[in-house]
Amino acid sequence: MSAAPVELYPAIDLLAGRVVRLTQGDFDAETVYGDDPAAVAASFAAAGASWIHVVDLDAARSGDPVNRSCVAAIVNAVAGAARVQTGGGVRSVADVKALARLGVARVVMGSAAIAEPALVERAAAVLPVAVGLDHREGEVAVHGWTAGSGVRLEEALGWFPAAASFVITDIGRDGMLGGPDVAGLTAAAASTTIPVIASGGVATLGDVAALAAIPGLGGIITGRAVYEGRFTIPEALAVLAGVRR
Repeated sequence: MSAAPVELYPAIDLLAGRVVRLTQGDFDAETVYGDDPAAVAASFAAAGASWIHVVDLDAARSGDPVNRSCVAAIVNAVAGAARVQTGGGVRSVADVKALARLGVARVVMGSAAIAEPALVERAAAVLPVAVGLDHREGEVAVHGWTAGSGVRLEEALGWFPAAASFVITDIGRDGMLGGPDVAGLTAAAASTTIPVIASGGVATLGDVAALAAIPGLGGIITGRAVYEGRFTIPEALAVLAGVRR
């Protein structure tokens, strides 16, 4: 039986209604890439992406879902072409239900999942849940990456049997275009039967190929590399189509 295909997740990070990227999660180190998130999402879907990864940075930091109308616009803009996975401030079943009403296909829960692992099972009864495990040197970070949790990545991977996937972000690499943590992601994927989605550091098509070759990897999130023209979505999809595991 062949392995499931590796999905590409072009990322849209929302801050005050704009499309931005932060460097290593630093809210004081943002780069703005546009003020029409729905148009950006539509362009990704038109280029062949079947998933869009959306992060509400305001909600991740404050808990206030001020960008929910933007999420709704993104879902509408890609309807019938791509599904939307969204995270940032998803802290309750009520949040998940609200996003389900908008047409979101999967939610990402990070801080709330670490604080209360049983919440993931309840949320998963509403929508598939990707557990976001954002880490600095192996320690899972919470509250918009502003605090450490004291929980090790390898420990957290065993906490969430109801998770549809794990989104693993190496914060030290995020937005740096320095290459992903292939060794660490390989170890993480080998330690769980739940698909791992890699995030952080993707800079080249070679990075895409290296990640796609990891057994158990389910997806690759890419942001800055696409926005800055290092490769296109069709080019990345072509690489993924050619990788055999």
